[in-house]
Amino acid sequence: MRNQSLLAVVVLCAACQTTPKKEPIAVNYPTTQKVDTVDTYFGTEVKDPYRWLEDDRSPETEAWVKQQNASTFGYLDKIPFREDLKNRLEKLWNYEKVGSPFKEGVYTYFYKNNGLQNQYVVYRKKGDGPEEVFLDPNTFSEDGTTSLMGLSFTKDGSKAAYLISEGGSDWRKGIVIDAESREVVEDTLVDIKFSGLSWKGNEGFFYSSYDKPDGSELSAKTDQHKLYYHALGTPQSEDKIIFGGTAEEKHRYVGGYVSEDEKYLFISASVSTSGNKLFLLDLTDPNAKLVTILDDTDSDTSVIDNEGSKLFLVTNRNAPNKKVVVADASNPTPEQWTDLIPETENVLTVGTGGGYFFAEYMVDAISKVFQYDYQGNLIREVNLPGVGSASGFGGKKEEKEFYFSFTNYNTPGSSYKFNVETGEYEQYWKPQIDFNPEDYESEQVFYTSRDGTKVPMIITYKKGLERNGKNPTILYGYGGFNISLTPAFSIVNAVWMEQGGIYAVPNLRGGGEYGKEWHIAGTKLQKQNVFDDFIAAAEYLIDNQYTSKEYLAVRGGSNGGLLVGATMTQRPDLMQVALPAVGVLDMLRYHTFTAGAGWAYDYGTAEDNEEMFNYLKGYSPVHNVKEGTEYPATLITTGDHDDRVVPAHSFKFAAELQEKQTGTNPTLIRIETNAGHGAGTPVSKTIEQYADIFGFTFYNMGYDQLPNQAVLKEFKD
Repeated sequence: MRNQSLLAVVVLCAACQTTPKKEPIAVNYPTTQKVDTVDTYFGTEVKDPYRWLEDDRSPETEAWVKQQNASTFGYLDKIPFREDLKNRLEKLWNYEKVGSPFKEGVYTYFYKNNGLQNQYVVYRKKGDGPEEVFLDPNTFSEDGTTSLMGLSFTKDGSKAAYLISEGGSDWRKGIVIDAESREVVEDTLVDIKFSGLSWKGNEGFFYSSYDKPDGSELSAKTDQHKLYYHALGTPQSEDKIIFGGTAEEKHRYVGGYVSEDEKYLFISASVSTSGNKLFLLDLTDPNAKLVTILDDTDSDTSVIDNEGSKLFLVTNRNAPNKKVVVADASNPTPEQWTDLIPETENVLTVGTGGGYFFAEYMVDAISKVFQYDYQGNLIREVNLPGVGSASGFGGKKEEKEFYFSFTNYNTPGSSYKFNVETGEYEQYWKPQIDFNPEDYESEQVFYTSRDGTKVPMIITYKKGLERNGKNPTILYGYGGFNISLTPAFSIVNAVWMEQGGIYAVPNLRGGGEYGKEWHIAGTKLQKQNVFDDFIAAAEYLIDNQYTSKEYLAVRGGSNGGLLVGATMTQRPDLMQVALPAVGVLDMLRYHTFTAGAGWAYDYGTAEDNEEMFNYLKGYSPVHNVKEGTEYPATLITTGDHDDRVVPAHSFKFAAELQEKQTGTNPTLIRIETNAGHGAGTPVSKTIEQYADIFGFTFYNMGYDQLPNQAVLKEFKD
């Protein structure tokens, strides 16, 4: 976009009959310096004119961020209904939210937010006694940007260790407290990353991390993960490396977890986000050697429980949809496994509690739950409260009651108290929210992708919707890393639907909704399937008059940000608004930052071979912004402390769009300061972000007032 001041005006068709002509908003785009950086791949030169934006510590990058934010907020500030959206988000968000309780020692703990608190507070109570605050992360920092990112208790509940994130970073600090008094019992541990905390008795715990990298800790590559043991009362510098410290044990992701009976330590080691090796260590024998369960990364396998030396594992080895198998710790290799809960045509997730297995199956992305005993006998199907997503089926072995939650796209999550012996449950907690689920409905459709594959999609909207092609619609997708998108309520989506909006979520290939084969079909040289599935979803919505090009927005985050970036550069004619969030957008260099190399299982890398390089370059959003093309109105969002998908991806994509965009659609980037990839973002920042995102979306669909003013009047009154 060479002209430094353009009128960001979108002229729409049908909406104009009810919407007065908008006043144009002028956008002053900063000039982004270009450099002569060139990389050569297999004899092909590739220019990288914005390479300098990868240096997140440079004053030049910092100045660019400030200039871009000034331009973006100068635009957003002029959207006439942005404040209305913020007020409605705040009002709808302002209800008490309570997580499912869990027992530790003599206390029952639960997470609660009184409405607009930036972070959830951990409460507890003893028996029927009064509840009290156990940990309040809102006191960790003045602006709410320090969050609680993990909490682990000793088996007797007398001690706890928790992790905090500052500014959204994946690097964590660890703090150990006496659970009864809540007093800190030793020095803070630092530089913990991609880790849980797993106690060994009361004397210490296992955790994982990397050596601090040379250069910026927010962007420099980290690829040798190590499992440590921290003994209470000793300095962190003396923590023992349990696994990952040698060249032979080098892996990108290493984790350790202790069995419930505290007999075994299980160690998982991976070179990518899919597939893991698996080992065990007998903690009752001080001279025990590491025992190999799996010495290859051809499957995703974990131990879910044990009875003495009898191990229960869930695996997709020779079972793409997963199954439960049994092995003995004395000889636990796959040749000795026997099936306990066989593979079915639906994808399996397993929890344990009260001496039973709870097998949750995804049936076209919808939950079904079955209870089994430890001999593999089916006890019952758990009849869920409705059609949607169930989670939390699990607890300690001796407990005969635990809590699960249930939600779907139009039903706020509620929790239920479940009796493992009778299979009966009762509602434990239901939110009191200013939103009536009965006014909304979801339908599941199956549409055909480019190669003939049938893909499911759930479409949610207010009852009585007229299919006239004029409904503002957000098409949200992910499509990667074996991750499944299952129905879940979202306050922000509720506000969108209140305004007459449609929220549509297709279950794209690359995800885990139909097991390993569905995942593989959207990886590496088949990644285009994911984009084709998303494009076909958009075409289905348009062809069936749910919406039209002029009222369609596409949104996704992280790998979903890549999805949006690739779709909008391949089919800029298909949507009116594009909303890529914290996206992986430079596919030739993603693996050179932080732990990005671990994503190669899904993506491949530009160094693999010439075919892989050409394939990645062919869809990499940064490399496929073309001169003379009119791209949709675009609001890129990222955080300056994102050390998972570094913000340079978004910076470079924004610079390319601003240089090459033809036409009048705005191309803006909103950079949240002191924020990371998303987890732990304060509620106040989240509300501001979505007021901006929805305000930008509606405005660029042609509205200069919100479609459903009645809702706004109602809550103002």
